[in-house]
Amino acid sequence: MARKNSFLWFLLLGLIRSLVGTAAAEDDGRKEYIVYMGAKPPGDFSAYDIHTNMLQEIFGSKASTFLVHSYKRSFNGFVAKLTKEEMQQMKGMDEVVTIFPNEKKQLLTTRSWDYVGFPQQVKRTSVESDVIIGVLDSGIWPESDSFDDKGFGPPPSKWMGSCQGFSNFTCNNKIIGAKYYRSLGQFTQEDLPSPRDSEGHGTHTASTAAGGLVNMASLMGYASGTARGGVPSARIAVYKICWSDGCKDADILAAFDDAIADGVDIISLSVGGKTSKDYFEDSIAIGAFHAMKNGILTSNSAGNDGPNLVTIRNFSPWSLSVAATTIDRKFVTKAQLGGSNVYEGVSINTFEQNDMYPLIYGGDAPNTAGGFTSQESRSCLPKSLNPELVNGKIVLCNQETSGAGALLAGAVGTLIADTLPQDSSRIYPLPASRFSSQDGNNIYDYISSTSNATASILKSTEVNDTSAPYVVSFSSRGPNPATPDILKPDIAAPGVHILAAWPPISSVSGVKGDSRSVLYNIISGTSMACPHASGAAAYIKSFHPTWSPAAIKSALMTTATQMSAEKNSEAEFAYGAGNINPTKSVDPGLVYDADDTDYINFLCGEGYSSGALQRITGEIVDCSAATSGTAGNLNYPAFTLISRDKKSVNGMFNRTATNVGSSESTYKATVSGASEGLAIQVVPDTLSFTSLGQKLSFVLQVEGSVEETIVSASLVWNDGVHQVRSPIVVLVDA
Repeated sequence: MARKNSFLWFLLLGLIRSLVGTAAAEDDGRKEYIVYMGAKPPGDFSAYDIHTNMLQEIFGSKASTFLVHSYKRSFNGFVAKLTKEEMQQMKGMDEVVTIFPNEKKQLLTTRSWDYVGFPQQVKRTSVESDVIIGVLDSGIWPESDSFDDKGFGPPPSKWMGSCQGFSNFTCNNKIIGAKYYRSLGQFTQEDLPSPRDSEGHGTHTASTAAGGLVNMASLMGYASGTARGGVPSARIAVYKICWSDGCKDADILAAFDDAIADGVDIISLSVGGKTSKDYFEDSIAIGAFHAMKNGILTSNSAGNDGPNLVTIRNFSPWSLSVAATTIDRKFVTKAQLGGSNVYEGVSINTFEQNDMYPLIYGGDAPNTAGGFTSQESRSCLPKSLNPELVNGKIVLCNQETSGAGALLAGAVGTLIADTLPQDSSRIYPLPASRFSSQDGNNIYDYISSTSNATASILKSTEVNDTSAPYVVSFSSRGPNPATPDILKPDIAAPGVHILAAWPPISSVSGVKGDSRSVLYNIISGTSMACPHASGAAAYIKSFHPTWSPAAIKSALMTTATQMSAEKNSEAEFAYGAGNINPTKSVDPGLVYDADDTDYINFLCGEGYSSGALQRITGEIVDCSAATSGTAGNLNYPAFTLISRDKKSVNGMFNRTATNVGSSESTYKATVSGASEGLAIQVVPDTLSFTSLGQKLSFVLQVEGSVEETIVSASLVWNDGVHQVRSPIVVLVDA
């Protein structure tokens, strides 16, 4: 019987092969192409008839045999088998918007962790479940699948925190603690007086850092894959400090106070101020200093005020400041005008527009009854648009906007034109796309040319960003406004188009009136980069529980993937040491360690008095000449030299490297990337270690001249296994 079945399978296989061969012969030279035609025609239509009629112009009566599939429910288009020549013929037809190959795609994760070389199957330790990340943010949505505690045991014995009990909030063995802080005592209607998140931000950041694995997560089909945090087995402690009206310094400090005492290992804080402050006039820097003294690294977002220099908001030397980079995913949204022109902008548009709508310029629809002029309505500010003129129309706006003004006026969509870079897409509460100023001018010209301007905004398309990674324009830049000699930001991490968990009660776009409800959302910001670094730091902590915050930061910085000044002219002041590489960071070879004594000596050198530092530390401090250290000599994993003169650059740095690689190892120093005229020497240029934990010191000397305002180089210590790289950056500040 088995032999007979085998024979039948052999015959069947031969038949299949012959049929495939015949089909291949018939379709020789052809491949499948998607012919995209934009929005559906109004009213009832026969997609089959329209599409075969178009194909008949090429194939005649055989047209139907080359039609593979018709799109007809949400938009108009079809798939056809074509040669390159036939594709070019089809491309020239008036009805065709675009035509492109039907390429094979693969199932992906939410991408950001994979993109930095940190796959789901990476080596992990059982200790990961003992690592606790304290998330200071807008709370958390505990019912999210990202925080399921299936398979978790009880909290680690070191945990001293608690879960504030509420009827609408329960902790579990994943979310082991939750508290909220509201120094004002009063709550707005939008706020929930509990650790529960009604904003979305805190749920998103917590799941990015330590969320569990959730298959088939997406934002309404976009970015579909497996959502996961950097350390899925780690525990989360929630400290709700942010509300609809912001995050008060008092609440931030109260949360730090609890988190340190509760026993968290890493603090993740995606919050920043509007201006830079002295280290000890800033609640985050203060809290991070005390966290450092207790062995806890604080990971901070750099800020969203880029791309100008000196816009970084969190920059204390004892914390980790994180810039935001792109990943190889971006979203584009096209607008079809009634004049047949199609323009491509950026947004994440989940809405479908099946018709053409009247198109109006915001400047032509001022709400004069409300006291607004066309100068204000052209920007589509809230209440500036006249609802009688805008209702049921798509409105063109001359300034980046949340879409709230257009939505409030009854618009069915908005086209936004501005001069901002198009390196990130946001979600709007109505169909929308953001265009370059040139395309905006063209759209305006079209509106002005006819009394019946119309448009339709298509659903977004997810495309590959081949330029990634680079630091996104909104990411705040250094140098450090308080101490320029200390490199800031420290590192960069994915922060653009990040999919992560979201409360179903929170607005998808952040705009009131947006009724969409989702479990996962795509947002961008250094707030999204920060938890990536927090997760990476927790990953290191799971392998090296006794390492200091400085050692963990050093491991992240010296193993980071080097980035290019060709993509970001601000160089290290945009991306720090580079893009995080968590896989390499657990085995850095050497670390530049520092403890509270090193930071106190640094603060002495910065002019803080002995009395002030004694009060800060609770210890006896003597800021004498012997103990006062310069910023350049803080044992930092980067070298930053500020010069007043391009023709005379001179600086010396003392560093101490601690061996955490092989017990017996010899490292050789190499300097690369130094520009002509700049001499960089390392003395000694060889470090020979005979035991783990051994410390050896060296001096790096920089002297010469430079042509540019920012000049970069690198120092690499190499033992044949580890490449311990530190950036060297010279900034001429005349």
